Amino acid sequence: MVTQNNIMMENYKGTITSKLPNVGTSVFAIMSGLATRHKALNLSQGFPDFPISEKLISLVHKYMTKGFNQYAPMPGVLALRQAIASKVKKQYGIEYDPETEITITAGATQAIYSIIAALIRPEDEAIVFEPAYDSYAPAVKLNGGLVKYAQLTAPNFSIDWKSFPALISSRTRLIIINSPHNPTGSVLKPKDIAELKRITQNRDIVILSDEVYEHLIFDNIPHESICRYPEIASKSFVVGSFGKTFHATGWKTGFVLAPSNLTAELRKTHQFVVFASNTPIQHGIAEFIDNEENYNYLSMFYQAKRDMFLELIAPSKFKPLKCSGTYFQVLDYSAISDEKEMDFAVRLTKEHKIASVPVSSFYHKNNDYKHLRFCFAKTEETLKKAAQILCKI
Repeated sequence: MVTQNNIMMENYKGTITSKLPNVGTSVFAIMSGLATRHKALNLSQGFPDFPISEKLISLVHKYMTKGFNQYAPMPGVLALRQAIASKVKKQYGIEYDPETEITITAGATQAIYSIIAALIRPEDEAIVFEPAYDSYAPAVKLNGGLVKYAQLTAPNFSIDWKSFPALISSRTRLIIINSPHNPTGSVLKPKDIAELKRITQNRDIVILSDEVYEHLIFDNIPHESICRYPEIASKSFVVGSFGKTFHATGWKTGFVLAPSNLTAELRKTHQFVVFASNTPIQHGIAEFIDNEENYNYLSMFYQAKRDMFLELIAPSKFKPLKCSGTYFQVLDYSAISDEKEMDFAVRLTKEHKIASVPVSSFYHKNNDYKHLRFCFAKTEETLKKAAQILCKI
């Protein structure tokens, strides 16, 4: 008798043509896996190693026990969308309609993919600033689009607006910006927004503004959210992340702000990518963000961690580049080694037991400037251990 249990399944013999032939496993997964295998301090992947708010956990638990455990509405729990609308109005002075202009997503990466899938058609072009978060370009390519790369100018990683217009063509559909910027920690300034406004004026180009680190910005620098500029906001998607804001990256809860016509297109793809996000977490966050004290402390909190990390590694041979936001610090190791970034990062992990991310992984041609990215969203104990290691290299 032949049963399901004793049938040997043969491997598929057909041919699969990869849609991403040059893409392998994410560098974050590679370096975190390497850190685990070699029992190294993991300052590679961007996640905190300290607990999140007990109050926020209790709020989520409250809604779980109340029975809010089934599907949320596709656009997100209305209470959370209303709370976001109120928060954004207080912060940036702009009103978004909770019903038609705010969508809750399963994290920022899902939001970004769904936006790109909604906009990009075959042969459409998207402009990405490098070094760039690694999900942007693959999402464009998966949807048949073409990626053009604008390189940020080191060491401050600023935008060269003089050369930028040459990248724009009749096929340019999307420009992706990110501030505060991962991996460099640079931030956009008012003059950058002014240039973006000038260049895109009277052009059918949409802006995707990745602002997941909006509350992690230092030295009294204001966050230049696209939301502050109604003329650009009218043709922009703004992406945020509660995972980054509340130290809960594993909750994968984000949101998108956009005018109603753009939101309608986003939701067409969003519903088929994920449909809805975690219900009790949405309810818990909705109640939590009603109190501004639950997020207004973040810039000082993370600035203190940045400053501690920099002070601790000051005796080392690593040279820190300017970091104005996020929880990442880029270090230049050119005074230590001529090794390629990936080789040096792997050796640090294996031999010195500290994991980082090579910034070359954020360039499509793996540009190598002897830069490594370290995450300082860690406890004081972890940062001290990391600095002891780095100072001995």
